[in-house]
Parts: sequence; C-alpha cells; structure tokens
Amino acid sequence: MSKTYSAAERVYDEVKELILTSELPGGELISEGEIADRCRVSRTPVREAFLRLSAEGWMRLYPKRGALIVPIGDRESREVLDARLLVEGHAVRGIVERPEAIAELVRALRANLDEHREASGDRFAVIDTRFHQLIVEAGGNSLLTGFYTSLGERRRRMTSASMHRDPAVVGRIHDDHSALADAIEAADADRFDALLRAHLAGVHEIPGAGR
Repeated sequence: MSKTYSAAERVYDEVKELILTSELPGGELISEGEIADRCRVSRTPVREAFLRLSAEGWMRLYPKRGALIVPIGDRESREVLDARLLVEGHAVRGIVERPEAIAELVRALRANLDEHREASGDRFAVIDTRFHQLIVEAGGNSLLTGFYTSLGERRRRMTSASMHRDPAVVGRIHDDHSALADAIEAADADRFDALLRAHLAGVHEIPGAGR
C-alpha cells in the first residue's frame, strides 16, 4: 500500500509538472499505458494520479480512451488576468506610500531581472511568476498574498503556454518587467496599472483581457 501510494504521488507530481510546463499541452489525449511506461510504474498508481488530477480540473477522464489535458480556456484566462490586475495594482498603491518599501522591492525586482537574463524554458516561467509574487508580497496584505499564491500554478502554466506559442515573448516579458520596476521606483501607481494591463494582454493574447 505504501509503495502504491508513493508511486501514485510521484506520477501525480510528474504529470502535473508536464501540464504546467506545456510539455503536455491542452487538448492532448494521453493514456494510462503511455504514462505508466514513461514513469516506469504499473497502471494502478497512474490511475490514482489521473483521478486526483481530474478532481483538480487539470484533465478530463474518458473510460477506455484515456485522459484529455484540459486546455486553458479564454474565460479562465481572462478571470486570472483580471484578478492579477486587481491584486497587483492594489499592492503597488500601498507600496508607493512607503519609500522604504519601494527601495526594498525595487532591489528584489532588479535581482529577479538579472535571473531573467540567465534563464530559459520553464526556469524562466518560474522566475516570471516570482517577479509578480514579489510585488504582491510587498503590499503587506497576507490575505491577498495567499490568494495570489493560489493562482501561481495557473499563472505559470499560462506563461509556459505563451512561451511555447511564441519563444520571442521571453524578450518582451523581460522588457515589460523592467518597465514595471521603473514605474514602482518612480512611485507611479497609475503608470504601473497601465503597463501591467498592456503586459498581460500582450504576453497572453487573451481576447478582452483586462477590459
């Protein structure tokens, strides 16, 4: 029982990571046998992992056919981006009232931007996610920080999908992030809002995002 649970947990982690990095893109149909071979386990732990991923909304199960990786829908994407605009904008409006908070956050953001330059692939998506998380954490509202953290996997998956769709978006993300850091350093919350709206809409290409 212990070995089965351990194997199921490992398969769950591995398959979820493949989904978050878009190695298993939305709309792809996979089978238990395929994943069992890939993870070198029997089908029992794969079945358990699939059930858990299905319950969390990452895949949809079809008996005798396999599991469909649930695509990132336009509505979900718009709702995630709307939430990000509200939470990050609120955080920055609080930050610009505290000069010491501005200085500390800008230092952290500049360090994050240095990491951007050295990263690629999913590592870049993780660093991108952290950039925005730093802003929200600096806002000092633990409830909003917790909520924003809960969006982390969806944010990361959306960024990975954008990078797979257009590798050149990496350069845009770095430049946009640099401009966002500049707006915070200038204590210009209105400019930050406008830049963030353009950044999210441009990177993710979601119809109606942020309107």
